[in-house]
Amino acid sequence: MNRRTLSRAALPVAVVLSLGLAACGGSNEAEATGGGTAAGTSGATGAAVTGEVVADGSSTVGPLTEAAAELFRETNSGVNITVQTSGTGGGFEKFCQGQTDMSNASRPIKDEEKAICDGASIAYTELQVATDALTVVTSKDNTFLTCLTTAELKKLWEPAAEGKVSTWNQVNPAFPNEKIELFGPGTDSGTFDYFTAEINGEEGASRTDYNASEDDNVIVQGVSGSKNALGYFGYTYFEENASTLKAVQVDSGKGCVTPSVETAQDGSYAPLARPLFVYVKNAAYTEKPQVKAFVDWYAANDEVATKAAQFVPLNETQVTALKDAVAKLGS
Repeated sequence: MNRRTLSRAALPVAVVLSLGLAACGGSNEAEATGGGTAAGTSGATGAAVTGEVVADGSSTVGPLTEAAAELFRETNSGVNITVQTSGTGGGFEKFCQGQTDMSNASRPIKDEEKAICDGASIAYTELQVATDALTVVTSKDNTFLTCLTTAELKKLWEPAAEGKVSTWNQVNPAFPNEKIELFGPGTDSGTFDYFTAEINGEEGASRTDYNASEDDNVIVQGVSGSKNALGYFGYTYFEENASTLKAVQVDSGKGCVTPSVETAQDGSYAPLARPLFVYVKNAAYTEKPQVKAFVDWYAANDEVATKAAQFVPLNETQVTALKDAVAKLGS
């Protein structure tokens, strides 16, 4: 799984000054340590809490929860927060088996996953924590891909393309007669589910003759290494690799639109703007003070965390919905 950790250089100056965020190393665990109440934040719990918080799931949302955990350590002591990335589907599997307190997800929970949670008597609350612009990328060295229509994306990725659509001029006669190299998420990924549903018309419907990985960094390396390659993943992974990758505009019928914070928030980057979620086990919130402390902080400081981790923040309506949902958790 890919791990992306937060450094002081990645934070806005105002966040560094107000939170005193310490740089972190390349561990697989975001450890919440420290104490007191950070200046300029809300949702601090007052009394110190201790214990473990375990999260798993989406590799897209994982870095945001890691960032929140690193910021949280400035306001609470004695809490260890482990953030793993098994993919959205793998995360829900563990969540519904009672192995985790929180599940990061780049799509809503499926009916069959709900049924497993219900069967295990695991009640949960869905929290939207950010917005994403699922980004189609190619190498900086590519000179012919600037915009793709959703029809062209479907021609590239639909199941019928397998073994047949192998050169770029088959997608568009204006493109060169060069071999296509495709990279994308594996089938446990919520990004895979969302992309196939929106582009191919059916969740999970995709050609299989592509380079699949649950590690977004593998996709980055594959696409950046070939001028004829194309892949897709969350917007933040494009942002942090913009020196070697180029974002391809998407035309869903109203012209070519570039993925960005603004186009994701206003919905014009259609159909690949999507919500990102954290699912919280209700019992963990009510029975484990450390889980309640972290979730409360996360909701109260979501904008700080999304900006620190370079995610697309929620709009005002979504912020209100997030805080209302957490308030109901505690009622």
